[in-house]
Amino acid sequence: MPGNGAPGDDRPARRPADIRKWRRYLADERAEAATYRDLARRRTGEERAILLALADAEKRHEQHWLDLLGDDVGRPLRGDLRTRMLGVLARRFGGVFVLALAQRAEARSSYDADEHATATMAADEQIHEEVVRALATRGRNRMSGTFRAAVFGANDGLVSNLALVLGIGASGVSSQTVLLTGVAGLLAGALSMGAGEFVSVRSQRELLEASTPDPKSATVLPHLDVDANELALVYRARGMSSDEAQGRADRVLAGLAATGAVASDLHDDAPATDEQADLETHGTAWGAAISSFCFFASGAVIPVLPYLLGLTGFAAIGVAAALVGVSLLVTGAITGLLSGTSPWTRALRQLAIGFGAAAVTYALGLLFGTSVA
Repeated sequence: MPGNGAPGDDRPARRPADIRKWRRYLADERAEAATYRDLARRRTGEERAILLALADAEKRHEQHWLDLLGDDVGRPLRGDLRTRMLGVLARRFGGVFVLALAQRAEARSSYDADEHATATMAADEQIHEEVVRALATRGRNRMSGTFRAAVFGANDGLVSNLALVLGIGASGVSSQTVLLTGVAGLLAGALSMGAGEFVSVRSQRELLEASTPDPKSATVLPHLDVDANELALVYRARGMSSDEAQGRADRVLAGLAATGAVASDLHDDAPATDEQADLETHGTAWGAAISSFCFFASGAVIPVLPYLLGLTGFAAIGVAAALVGVSLLVTGAITGLLSGTSPWTRALRQLAIGFGAAAVTYALGLLFGTSVA
């Protein structure tokens, strides 16, 4: 590509538009490096080292644009709005939400389509997305299921009670009746959610306990009939072939005869259960139940607020719909971040589903009210 005309100058042509673009790239790289350093301050061990390595990689990209700009680097620019907001969130909060946003920021890189960026830089950005995705997944897996149940509980409260309030309100009953119905729906739904979560998580724990080997089993190994070697049946039941199970049982008993120590093999070799993975994401039974109750109630109270404040008729319905709409956008965005998808897409989808359910119920309420009249 032609340079600036100076002998030996093999740099790309320095058009004003290119210089402006390179300066924006430079600002973004600096902002992203700062974000990773801020996130690293909130981490320890391997995660901290990974984040600092990402910051170093962004520093190398920064140097590329500095070399291209040369004397045209000018005064430092600010990164784009998304990158700056990501930095603010990293400094204030850290955590899985910022990592999820960083993952999406890495996915937006345009280096693979830019002739002035190297193939190595484009490859780096693609790999950075996977690195941040893995870190975000770690955070999502560590997040208590209590929080997850809270988000979905709030959304259920918003949609179900808005539909209930609008349906009853459209039938032409008094505002007091709508208010009482909304409060009743709040209590019934919150209690149902709390009880359901408690039973679900408690049942999972009971299933896990039933799948966990009995500690007493290891203590009877010295008394097994070596010739019959029924220990092999345990390994066959766990999925080993007959020969593998027999070999494993022989080794265990031989080791026991040689050392006299009671083996823990029966427990160490037990297969992991799906229930155990579920418990890691759902938290305790009481925690899930209480959070589901509270957050369903917090969502369900929003459609009732206008009636509590004395509004009636279409004014109450409009305010309730507006409040619930904002809340649905928020819970949808949070759900999107948790699942690694676009927050805006999930927020709009949540809004469409919630308002769609409410609209159907409102139409049925109008129909019922007309038929009764």
